[in-house]
Amino acid sequence: MTSLPGDSDNSGPAAEPQTLMCAHCGTAAAAPQPLWSCSVENGGRRYFCGNCARENLRAIESRLDSARW
Repeated sequence: MTSLPGDSDNSGPAAEPQTLMCAHCGTAAAAPQPLWSCSVENGGRRYFCGNCARENLRAIESRLDSARW
């Protein structure tokens, strides 16, 4: 596989850890979180903590927008 110029794994400083915030309850956590869900709504990523994901599992599986929960 060919990489684009300047697109290698060892160039530049390491990325800062991303902080996730639950779009439903506002809980914050350092990324990555294995129990969190990620949803793409209106072209943007929305993250949901494990508790909110469990409480709204049927809505998530039905692909309802989080505004309808």
